[in-house]
Amino acid sequence: MSSAIRIYPAKPDKVYVYATCLVDMFSPQSGLDAIRLLELAGVEVIYVPKQTCCGQPAYSSGYEDDAKTSALSQMALFPKPWPVIVLSGSCGGMMHHHYRRLFAGGKNEQEVNQFCDRVFELTEFLVRVCRIRLQDRGPATSVVLHTSCAARREMKVHVTGRQLLSQLDQVELREQAYESECCGFGGTFSVRHPAISEAMVQDKTRHLNDTRAAQLISADWGCLLNINGALEYQKQEMKGIHLASFLLGRLEGDHA
Repeated sequence: MSSAIRIYPAKPDKVYVYATCLVDMFSPQSGLDAIRLLELAGVEVIYVPKQTCCGQPAYSSGYEDDAKTSALSQMALFPKPWPVIVLSGSCGGMMHHHYRRLFAGGKNEQEVNQFCDRVFELTEFLVRVCRIRLQDRGPATSVVLHTSCAARREMKVHVTGRQLLSQLDQVELREQAYESECCGFGGTFSVRHPAISEAMVQDKTRHLNDTRAAQLISADWGCLLNINGALEYQKQEMKGIHLASFLLGRLEGDHA
């Protein structure tokens, strides 16, 4: 994993969007909302329909050859030197950091590293590159933010999500206890260790509900699926939505 301090480029004219499998399958609207946000920030968005999995499930399960196959097929879809904006911190971590490790020492190492340098998580790109300024048109409300482990520890973008929400004058950001702890999803972790995953999400939902926030926000749909499923099972009123959808709704005055 690269540990160098990231130097951010000037805002480009065009970007690619990498929606992720979960956005594509479970919440395509949040992908469309993210595209609209980027357009409002002043960039043209290119979406490549053939994009599929980044290879993270195979990689985290130890199948590095399969992960390499997925990585090569995805990188080939984004040939232009435009930034690749990823709508998930975990997929962003895979593509920005772990692709480097997969191909370290290989004949295409330099090409892979150049691709990895173009990968940005959505909130990171909006804050650090676009320097977006948000005008809140929604009514007063309260939210609690959940940041995935990879977004926090690999991409270091837990700060940028908070910075975007802090620009919304009518939104109170409430803090949960043990904010940095995992929700229990962890990709294939929740499949391999369901009992541990269930205990972790029970802790997470309890801390989220204790904030009494009106809305749960996250920029990672894996976490949202896990947490929302637990909240629904518990018959709780709180429900999470993707940060892109929440932000766009506030700009357009649609969300309470």
